[in-house]
Amino acid sequence: MSVTDEIKSRIDLVSYVQRHVPGLKKAGRNHKACCPFHNEKTPSFIVNPERQTWHCFGACSEGGDLFTFAQKIHGWDFKEALRELAAEAGIALRAQTPQQKSESDRREALRGMVQAAADLFQDRLQADDASAVRRYLNDSRGLNDETVKIFQLGYAPDSWDWLLHSLRRLGYSDDDVVEVGLAVRSDKGSVYDRFRNRLMIPIRDERGRVVAFGGRALGTDEGAKYINSPQSALFDKSGLLFGLDMGKGAIRESGTAVIVEGYMDVIQAHQAGYLNVLAQMGTAMTEKQIRLVAPRFAGKIVLALDADEAGQNAARRSLDVARQALSRDYAGRLSVDMRILQVPAGKDPDDFIRQLPQAWDSIVEGAQAVADYVIDTEAAALPENSSMLEREAVALRVLPILTASESNLYKQENVQKLSRRLRISERDLLAWARDKLPAQPSVSQPTLGEELPPEYWQDDPDAYPAEAGDTREFSPGAAPASGIGRGGKSALESYCLSLLLRNPDMLFLVNRKLRELAGDDRDLWRGPLCALGVDDFTQSQYRMLMARLQESMAQDDREPLEYLESTVDDDLQLEYEALLIETPEAVARSIRRNFQVDLNDIFRRRPSLTRPRSSVRDELIHRALQLRLTRLDNERVELQYLQEEAQSSANVDQEQSEELNAKIMLSVKAKARINRAVSRHSSSLRQASIS
Repeated sequence: MSVTDEIKSRIDLVSYVQRHVPGLKKAGRNHKACCPFHNEKTPSFIVNPERQTWHCFGACSEGGDLFTFAQKIHGWDFKEALRELAAEAGIALRAQTPQQKSESDRREALRGMVQAAADLFQDRLQADDASAVRRYLNDSRGLNDETVKIFQLGYAPDSWDWLLHSLRRLGYSDDDVVEVGLAVRSDKGSVYDRFRNRLMIPIRDERGRVVAFGGRALGTDEGAKYINSPQSALFDKSGLLFGLDMGKGAIRESGTAVIVEGYMDVIQAHQAGYLNVLAQMGTAMTEKQIRLVAPRFAGKIVLALDADEAGQNAARRSLDVARQALSRDYAGRLSVDMRILQVPAGKDPDDFIRQLPQAWDSIVEGAQAVADYVIDTEAAALPENSSMLEREAVALRVLPILTASESNLYKQENVQKLSRRLRISERDLLAWARDKLPAQPSVSQPTLGEELPPEYWQDDPDAYPAEAGDTREFSPGAAPASGIGRGGKSALESYCLSLLLRNPDMLFLVNRKLRELAGDDRDLWRGPLCALGVDDFTQSQYRMLMARLQESMAQDDREPLEYLESTVDDDLQLEYEALLIETPEAVARSIRRNFQVDLNDIFRRRPSLTRPRSSVRDELIHRALQLRLTRLDNERVELQYLQEEAQSSANVDQEQSEELNAKIMLSVKAKARINRAVSRHSSSLRQASIS
């Protein structure tokens, strides 16, 4: 997990925004308020707790994540935001080595491939050979089409190389496919699909990114009923909860996270409206998983595992993990109320919810306290006239769990229950507990490391790298005088526009690259992979300058730069000159005005452009693709919001919903192609810098 991912996992965006926007109120699945960045009477500022994103649908038309909000509300640059948010999250910052940066680039490329695989599986579910799978989902599992779409369920056909060939056509290598566990390499070196004739269930991380798959067998001779993607650079099943990306908001609202065993339990629960249900994917709970939900989203965790012996054993192992976590939590940060739900009649949660969906709330509410569950299950095996030795053995097994709490009141209550059940004095039980529990070391607070990663922008899609060797700092208290935002997105826009203004002919090269990525797909090059233009820029002055640049390229009367100089508005002149000329001193001399403070601020946001033309060209294409990724992210947030609004309205417009979904999928497809290109460009640029 990257530094920024870890910070986001510890700081909830809704809570953070509410500190600065007290009017933020829940509105359906989102939170809404008047935008803090411009004056308005009708709320247009939306925070999505599930995706941990914000967006203004009013005059700002801006959006982003925790970092972009912190930067904008405080006027920080990304380095300042990283330092401050890391301190709040209790995370020490460490310098990122070149190897770590390379590995991070590699993970991003692999994520794009895994998402592409999810899209392929989803599309294949609609094919003729998947009709039996669709009937299974609808008839046998009781899932409706909307649920199937929300979870992006798919189908891996009964083929040894269907996915492999499909991903090869998208430009991925066999090594890539094997690395993430979508294919297997035999001892003889041949490569074949891991998942064949299986229902495919994408597994997403907390941020909603597909990182792995669970495959359910559809035939009787397919081997294991379920197989998961193996451990990989993207997938650590011990540190992930299935459904958390979609359930965070409901968990926060209810204060309770219900943990079940399997994917279908979660999917069935979400279809019934119980969005706070998550799955630990067949393993015992881990400390990482506990900390994913407590105390950030929930104060209570209910374990609702299968009623069979395996499920009960998993519950005991989960409780033991929880005990160890709580025992180490000397500061009491976890403070989690863990309970056990035994589904009636020995049913699995999936079966119970399908048959009695309306009763699920009541049985969750009636879940047993851990103390009661552990005492009941351990004491149940005692003979009626059990000896002191037998009762002592039970007490020694149970005490570590019952006393794993920061609250002396709960400890005392639990020991009293055990005392009554085992007929052993509280004093003896407490003495045994003291003997059995480890000594508690003193607690040291996490400290913030002095060093920042030299390329801290790597973990943030909006951040822009300073020139290698550039150690200049932004002044924390200085606000930009020229109206340019201090965030990384502005710097990236400034960099690209500066190169284009100095070399207008390079716009053709960028557009050729976008057209190349679109290939023969007309929808892509007319939509998300269209020519670079005004909509790729968010800063108003950059949008106007980009429009002037496009005008200069469309006319034939004069050279583009000559045309630009004669048509740039007076209020854009300073920006134009600063972007066009390399140094602040040169700009000041050329315009003969004292704008030194403004110019220094502008130039601090972009690196030197004194490089060979071929290097500049490659760098421009690379950064322009990153700029398009940012635009696609912003547009996708808006599309998803519109889709949610359409689906939550009283009269669902199916045609509109399908159209929005098609646009989202097209955006996903475009993003996958850009991610691959950016990854290749990153490698090429690194090699060029080494040579």
